[in-house]
Amino acid sequence: MLKLEGIASFVATAQEGSMSAAARRLQLSKSVISERLADLESALGAPLFHRTTRKLSLTEDGAAFLERALRILREVDEAAAELGERRGRLTGPMRLSAGVAFGHLHLGPALYPFLRKHPGISLTLELDDRQVDASAEGFDAVIRHGAIADSRLVAWTLASSRRCLVASPAYLRRQGRPKSLDDLGRHRAVYYLNRGAADWRFEDVRSDAFQRPPAALRVNNGDMMLDATLAGLGLALLPTFIAGPALAAGSLVEVQIGEAAAPESIYVAHPEGRRASAKLRALVDCLRKSFGNPPYWETGTAPLRP
Repeated sequence: MLKLEGIASFVATAQEGSMSAAARRLQLSKSVISERLADLESALGAPLFHRTTRKLSLTEDGAAFLERALRILREVDEAAAELGERRGRLTGPMRLSAGVAFGHLHLGPALYPFLRKHPGISLTLELDDRQVDASAEGFDAVIRHGAIADSRLVAWTLASSRRCLVASPAYLRRQGRPKSLDDLGRHRAVYYLNRGAADWRFEDVRSDAFQRPPAALRVNNGDMMLDATLAGLGLALLPTFIAGPALAAGSLVEVQIGEAAAPESIYVAHPEGRRASAKLRALVDCLRKSFGNPPYWETGTAPLRP
């Protein structure tokens, strides 16, 4: 007989890449995970993993079973959540992915009162700047800044996001202040590695209409982009949710070149074909109220904590 606990252990091991990591995630011992996987493989009559001394990898049968196993666990979670909703309670696990800088600066402070209000929700939040595959990696939703890169996601806007060209006063004294797009090629820049130089987009300006500065630094983290810009390495195109405090303090200066950066948004997205749960809808409402419209990082006001 297939046991739900064995399926959950299999999914966690497949997603984490090892039984040790799965044990930490499920707060169990490695021996319990190993025993559950053995029982599951015995019940299925097929090995699910290739085992070596260094790593685990899915067998062909394991890869085929993983898709169904994810669906089974999702259906059970949703069924339990629906029962809770009938009693006026939001319950069950929820797994989110969000960018590091936004998660630390703005998402976390908005989430904490939400979780206090709904103690039945068990949230797992993974901060990572890479583009995750929400469906394959088992996320209920992802929270990101910018354009939606995956057409398999259904997205809701949480807040608008303005980006601005910034530099430190020391850099501008040393290198001069650019006044137009044509001046940018004579400067250096700090680029967001996950997007590259093509990320420098301006409203009503063709992508090939100007020369982007050579890179002083490429890095895949917004906080380090801010630090590098403060250190005077070059110009950076940063969202105000990161650069706002430094701009207000005068440690960064907004550089006006006669063109505004292309507008973006903060969005939450869930895999297509999956019904948005009541707890995800409640979280979206909470975040929208907390961030405001326009968002508090633009207006300089305190966030609203529902």
